[in-house]
Amino acid sequence: MTYTSPSTGSGIRLVAEREIRMRLRSKAFVISTIVLMAAVLGSIVIGNLVGSSGELTKVAASGAAAEYAESTKALDVTEVSGLDEAKQLVIDGEVDAAVVPDTASPSGFKVYGLDEAPGDVISVMSLPPSVELLGEPGQNPFLIYLVSFGFGLLFFMSALTFGQIIAQSVVEEKQTRIVEILMATLPVRVLLAGKIIGNSLLAFGQIVAVAAVAGIGLLATGQDLILAEIGPSIVWFIVFFAFGFLMLAALYAAAAALVSRTEDLGSALTPVTMIVMIPYFGVIFFKDNDLVLTIMSYVPFAAPVGMPMRVFLGTAEWWEPILSLGILIVTTAATIVVGSRIYANGLLRMGGQVKLKDALSRS
Repeated sequence: MTYTSPSTGSGIRLVAEREIRMRLRSKAFVISTIVLMAAVLGSIVIGNLVGSSGELTKVAASGAAAEYAESTKALDVTEVSGLDEAKQLVIDGEVDAAVVPDTASPSGFKVYGLDEAPGDVISVMSLPPSVELLGEPGQNPFLIYLVSFGFGLLFFMSALTFGQIIAQSVVEEKQTRIVEILMATLPVRVLLAGKIIGNSLLAFGQIVAVAAVAGIGLLATGQDLILAEIGPSIVWFIVFFAFGFLMLAALYAAAAALVSRTEDLGSALTPVTMIVMIPYFGVIFFKDNDLVLTIMSYVPFAAPVGMPMRVFLGTAEWWEPILSLGILIVTTAATIVVGSRIYANGLLRMGGQVKLKDALSRS
């Protein structure tokens, strides 16, 4: 009976399925994913409880608007004589918003805020009121911090966790000589593609699951306005992460192929780990620095957090995410080509760590 090697597509699918099965059978992976989703959901619920507790939102209101605001039992109302007085209290910071009669509004009232729409006031209205800002539009600094921290942490944890899994798998297969058996059946490029695709699907699935849990949590707790505000940036984060992780996965696999022992893995992965850490700290420490965020949004390994953050802040033009994504895709393709050569040339070299120059040279 003649044995026929599987086609390229079938081989990649087999390797990818093997990687996925191995991870899903790992209790540590399943538990860590559940804990991550529970932590995200818990933070949303706790944040909502904290935000809804304590003092009532202070508003200035006049005429029928004052009566309506008091009837909601959810607002601390300061009654004023007219519109000008109400506006001044908002500008002076004595109240969070002003509510005045407005016959042109569907609700019959108009709400004035300072630098952002007062969500607490709008949410208690039976119909959406007209809203006008008295100052420059702005965003909640605490929400900016949470979004930057969330993007940075998700990117860092997912890239590091699944990157380490890929690297550990490569070294174990090389150290136990299993790779020699695999290479007798499948081409090296197929092994690498299957390993990258399998783990990338798991990482992408985890990110999508976390995003879905966050969205459901915000809707369930009545934070629709916040979801609408951060929704577009979450979508861009998922798209950028999908391509960014492919690039990092190729780098992790290539770096791991340079060593033959698990003990040497740490030093080989240090450069890649640094690439993962830079966006994490960058987006947290420079969330208010538009120049740094702009640079990050066009640097391929930092774009998955830099560009979505700029989309959230509203500082990116409509075409910038598309251009940045194009740069990332081209860089990812080039990284996979170079990484596959390093992986192929380093895979069967045993002993000490393979020099990068030798791994890049043609076999």
